[in-house]
Amino acid sequence: MHASDTPSNQARLKVNDALIVSLLSVVPKNRGARLIGAGARLRLPRFAHRMLLRWFVRKYGVDLSESEGTLEDFDSLSQFFIRTLKPGVRPIDDGEGILVSPVDGKAHTFGRIENGLFLQADGRPASVAELVGDSEAGRYEGGDYAVLYLAPPDYHRVHSPIQGRIASLDYRPGQLWPVFAAATRKVDELFGRNERLVFHMDTDAGRIAYVMVGAFGVGRIGNVFDDQITNTGKKLESRVLDPSPEVARGGEMGRFELGSTVILLTEPGRVSWTMEQGQVLRMGRPIATILPAVSAD
Repeated sequence: MHASDTPSNQARLKVNDALIVSLLSVVPKNRGARLIGAGARLRLPRFAHRMLLRWFVRKYGVDLSESEGTLEDFDSLSQFFIRTLKPGVRPIDDGEGILVSPVDGKAHTFGRIENGLFLQADGRPASVAELVGDSEAGRYEGGDYAVLYLAPPDYHRVHSPIQGRIASLDYRPGQLWPVFAAATRKVDELFGRNERLVFHMDTDAGRIAYVMVGAFGVGRIGNVFDDQITNTGKKLESRVLDPSPEVARGGEMGRFELGSTVILLTEPGRVSWTMEQGQVLRMGRPIATILPAVSAD
C-alpha cells in the first residue's frame, strides 16, 4: 500500500478537502476572479513588477530558459502567464495515427464514458451533458475522455491534439471553482459548473469535443478563432464557424490567464490512450493512438 493510501492519510485528505471547499463556497468566485484578473493585468512600477515576477518564478519553479524574452519583456503578471515558448522547445510529433498532448500539464483522469458519465476525479463521476450540453453528449456515449490539468508554472497556451476543422464554438458561462485535486474530489460537476469554451472539432479520429475549463483566479480564456473571452458576464452563446477554420496538429487554439484544465471527449472506438494517470505531459508528445473507424454495415 502506498503511504498516501493509508487510512490516516485518507482521513486527513477528506478533512482538508472539506475545509478547502467550505471556505471556497462562500467566496464570490466570479467577481473575485475579475478583481484578481484586473490586478494581474495592472502595470505596476517597474521595480515592483520585477519583484512580483521573480517571486512567482521562484515559488513555482518556472523554467525561464524555455520562454521567449526575459522578465523585463512582460508588462504584467497576466502577460507572463500567456508567454510564448522559443521555437523548437516543444517539437510536435509527426508520427501517423496519433493524438498529441495539447498542453503542458498532467494527466489527471482518463478512460471510458459510460452512462453519460466521466470521472472528474477518482470516485467522483460527472455528466458529459453538463459539460458540453445535451445536444452533443449522446455522440460520446461509449467513447473516451481525458482530463488534463495545468498548474500555475505551466505554459498556458493550448494547442490542437490533431489536424482538423473547428465546426463550432460554444461559450458556456458558469462559476469559477478551483480545479486542483482537492476541489475535483469534493465539488459535484465541477467542470460542468465552471466557465468554459467548447470547440467541436471534425478530425480523422471523428468528432472531438475540446473543452477549455476556467478556474478561480483570473478566470479568463481566449481563443485564436474569434474575439470570445470568458468571465466577462456574457450569456450562453454557440457559434457555427463558417467557413470552418482548419487547425494543424500542434496549432495554437487558445490561452488561459491562469492554471486550468483541458478536457478531450472522443467518439466510441476512435482512440486508445497511451499515457498514464499522473503523468507529466508536454505539448506535442503522443498521448493516444487513433483506431480505425468501424463500418456501420
